[in-house]
Amino acid sequence: MTTTTMEPTGGGAAPEAAPAAKTRHGGGGLGSYLLVRFLLIFPTVFILVTTVFVLMRLTGDPITAAQGGRLPADELAARIKEAGYDRPILVQYWEYLTSIVQGDFGTALSDGRKVTEVLTTFGAATLELAFYALLVAFVVGIPLGRLAAYLRDRWPDALLRVFAILCYATPVFFAGLVLKLVFAVNLGWLPVAGRASTGAEIQLQTLEGRSGIYLIDAIRLGDGEVISDVLEHAVLPAIALGLLTAGVFLRLVRTNVIGTLGTGYVEAARSRGVSERRLLRKHAYRPALIPIVTVIGLQIALLLGGAVLTETTFEWKGLGFQLVEYLQARDFVAVQGIVVLAAVIVAVVNFVVDVIAALIDPRVRY
Repeated sequence: MTTTTMEPTGGGAAPEAAPAAKTRHGGGGLGSYLLVRFLLIFPTVFILVTTVFVLMRLTGDPITAAQGGRLPADELAARIKEAGYDRPILVQYWEYLTSIVQGDFGTALSDGRKVTEVLTTFGAATLELAFYALLVAFVVGIPLGRLAAYLRDRWPDALLRVFAILCYATPVFFAGLVLKLVFAVNLGWLPVAGRASTGAEIQLQTLEGRSGIYLIDAIRLGDGEVISDVLEHAVLPAIALGLLTAGVFLRLVRTNVIGTLGTGYVEAARSRGVSERRLLRKHAYRPALIPIVTVIGLQIALLLGGAVLTETTFEWKGLGFQLVEYLQARDFVAVQGIVVLAAVIVAVVNFVVDVIAALIDPRVRY
């Protein structure tokens, strides 16, 4: 009797322990995955910093690159010695690494400003432009990708696929010039260049505690005309840069929605008489957005690269615009700092995207 009574109790305890063990395993899988992805940031950034340093030094020392031929030989040699560029390359490399860890990216040779100051001053403008462009990419690419999947293998689908290829293949500066010619010069609907008109920019620059992101500062200022002016200046650069990523999103959403529509659970819903439109909206659309999250990190790198051409085309004074000026001045100290910052941003954004993807789709963790 006693044995018979205890056996069911023991048998019932084991199934209750199994879900708990499974939960612990799942949590450990997520924790391990996130820890590994976080730790990978450091070697990634280290490799990128080392690569940038080596490439910059292959051109010679920065002072000779920037001032060579403009200064007498003795003065040039004195500046090189003062800056420490005559020391062994490994010593320079170690000092550069320690400076970066302390947040010191050096001093620009062309204008004498701290590179950290340049990054904080112009970085907000590039961040604002990247946000606008990503917003355009979402608004254009995702709905059109969904429409292409719904009308697959019909003529609108073919047109949308061609549109996606054109968006991705068209150079950003060419798209920007066409947009300026049509909407700014010929039609006169939008400003040609800049982040804001002169009057609005003066108000934003003198705002106490400004963030450097004009839209936020304009909202804080509470002036509707300034807000409208800032948004009007952002339209063309955002479209020129955003269409580049919109083409990627369009094709990605289309492919994944079509793939999801062919899965077993969608076929089961279809057999129950669920309409194609409802299948698309309820069953296929949301799962197809998961791959979008996983490629956002790569698209951020694409946006930062495209920002160089976009900012130059529209005179949007961000890091890309400043980078071109430093390249023309052969100021490799400033160039090195901007490139390293971009590399760090891309590494961090990729980690954040990995975290979001792991939370959305448990399969990513294993």
